[in-house]
Amino acid sequence: MTTEIDSSDFRVPEGRPVNLKKWPTLVEPVYKSKKTYAKQLEEHVEELNTLQRVHFASNRYAVLLIFQAMDAAGKDGAIRHVMSGVNPQGCQVFSFRHPSAIELDHDFLWRTTRSLPERGRIGIFNRSYYEEVLIVRVHPEILLGQRLPEGIIEEKATWQDRYRSIVDLENHLYRNGTRVIKFFLHLSKEEQRKRFLERIDDPDKNWKFSVADIEERKYWDQYMQAYEACLGATSTEQAPWYVVPADDKKNARLIVSRVVLDTFKALKMDYPETDAGRRTELLSIRDQLIEESPGSK
Repeated sequence: MTTEIDSSDFRVPEGRPVNLKKWPTLVEPVYKSKKTYAKQLEEHVEELNTLQRVHFASNRYAVLLIFQAMDAAGKDGAIRHVMSGVNPQGCQVFSFRHPSAIELDHDFLWRTTRSLPERGRIGIFNRSYYEEVLIVRVHPEILLGQRLPEGIIEEKATWQDRYRSIVDLENHLYRNGTRVIKFFLHLSKEEQRKRFLERIDDPDKNWKFSVADIEERKYWDQYMQAYEACLGATSTEQAPWYVVPADDKKNARLIVSRVVLDTFKALKMDYPETDAGRRTELLSIRDQLIEESPGSK
């Protein structure tokens, strides 16, 4: 018997401080074996595919999934497995790395805002505008390279201002039909160490590892502090954060897919209804097509 997943167990309450030491990186698996994991994930993917078709046809909402995590937490794998059954025409994935010179000439939300999903589509951000209050906070020298006007940069005020800008954006998106779901894949430092070793020892995974990864690991505590501040300041009823235990990749994927499914179901979407005029038009076209058949002559 498999364990039911309750999305609310992983949701960060609005307006409360976050202590990541109290959020587990490993929980009791919601699957009993590799076989049951595969079956559960397949069921989730099939259900998501069905809901995505209704989402695309109804064209009323947009859905944005944001994934943030430390290196090797499994963002790429979660996206690949959970979204494997979704029609590519209805889904867009964007990965955000170091900003370009052009992007640095705009406000910190500009480059991601250009990639927001249209109604009827699912947008996925593999990293996002949240990098501007995470890596930039851990490495404040990056902020100096953003050529902001003198007098604007004040250590504490800068982050509070950016949190407010982010919350304002997400509230604006919510009011206009975009549902934003944010996942922090919560990986332990020890599990990251093991995965880094695996990437080094497996030639097929060498490409996943760089010297920069091990350098960023040295800032682990600073990153945890940045994530705690960020999650506490920007998890809202309209755009919640979910802290997903990520030491078990399979478990994390099932939790992510459950949260996504619950979000879609809450939208209560249906295929567009056909009114009387449209139905008459379709029946007329049907009659024409039947008359074209060889047996009608």
